[in-house]
Amino acid sequence: MNTSIQVRNGQQGISPSPQQVLVTGGGGFLGFAIVRKLIQRGDHVRSFSRSRYDKLHTLGVTQVTGDIADPEAVSAACQGMDLVIHTAAKPGVWGDYETFHQTNTVGTINIINACRRWGVDRLVHTSSPSVVFNGSSMEGANESVPYPDHYLTHYPKTKAMAEQAVRRAADDGLKTVCLRPHLIWGPEDNHLTPRIIARAKRLRRVGDGKNRVDTIYVDNAADAHLLAADALAQNPAVSGRVYFISQNDPIPLWDMVDHILHAAGLDPVRGSVSPGTARAMGAVLEWIYGVFGLKGEPPMTRFVAEELATAHWFDITAAQKDLGYEPKVSTKEGLKRLAAWFRMHPQADG
Repeated sequence: MNTSIQVRNGQQGISPSPQQVLVTGGGGFLGFAIVRKLIQRGDHVRSFSRSRYDKLHTLGVTQVTGDIADPEAVSAACQGMDLVIHTAAKPGVWGDYETFHQTNTVGTINIINACRRWGVDRLVHTSSPSVVFNGSSMEGANESVPYPDHYLTHYPKTKAMAEQAVRRAADDGLKTVCLRPHLIWGPEDNHLTPRIIARAKRLRRVGDGKNRVDTIYVDNAADAHLLAADALAQNPAVSGRVYFISQNDPIPLWDMVDHILHAAGLDPVRGSVSPGTARAMGAVLEWIYGVFGLKGEPPMTRFVAEELATAHWFDITAAQKDLGYEPKVSTKEGLKRLAAWFRMHPQADG
């Protein structure tokens, strides 16, 4: 395999290039940002998703469609790859367990097995800080924080199971890294930002509004994935590890919500409720939706109430040291880019 010199944070390192890279969920928000960066540096990219995407076709990306829970489809997608970056997942705070489990846990196990079958030696897995969230504030937490004894919703539980499977899979034949990006946002976001905008008129602050949280701009999250892939090629000692990644700039959660609303040309959040009230509302709504089989997601759940009321920001020293990660796009600059994108896509602000 050819090698090329990659410059990272002022230091040169040798990284295999061009590489054959599979990105699962390559048409998604984070996945597409990763694909673009891989293409820009000269790698050959294949995407595995449920659907085909015109934007991937425009970039010349080979597209393989299939269900991540189908082991044969996943195996076919991994054949001939040097590296797999696994971003595909089912997010959300509501829904049946099996749907989350099949996509998040079984899908990840299928990726691991396919890597072993075809001799793919590196796997970068997109995890989430929610895998260690226990309902309490987490301030400056690092990777030593244990998994909680129970989860209030299926997403973090099934993502934790997936992360643990990836960590166990790390050995001489398969080098792995798990990344935990928190609250990814930016232009073309199809998850966090739309949820905030859709609920803008009925949003209420939960608690006193002083709880700080980490976020991460999408391009910074994409950079971290490439850095993790390169680190695995250069330093096998990082294999099996997990890393928090963020803007390294904790901000009051409700200030960030207001910043996103402002970027979309909307008014800030008015009014507030206590954390106890929000959690009680969540419990009642979960019961109603569960008993009566209502479609959609409850306006509030216990998990969401706890996330909105608590602080959760993390120490990224390990990612800085081992991966050379530093957020290149500041929160201020990212918000400028988001506002500019909304001006070009007025339909996206609802």
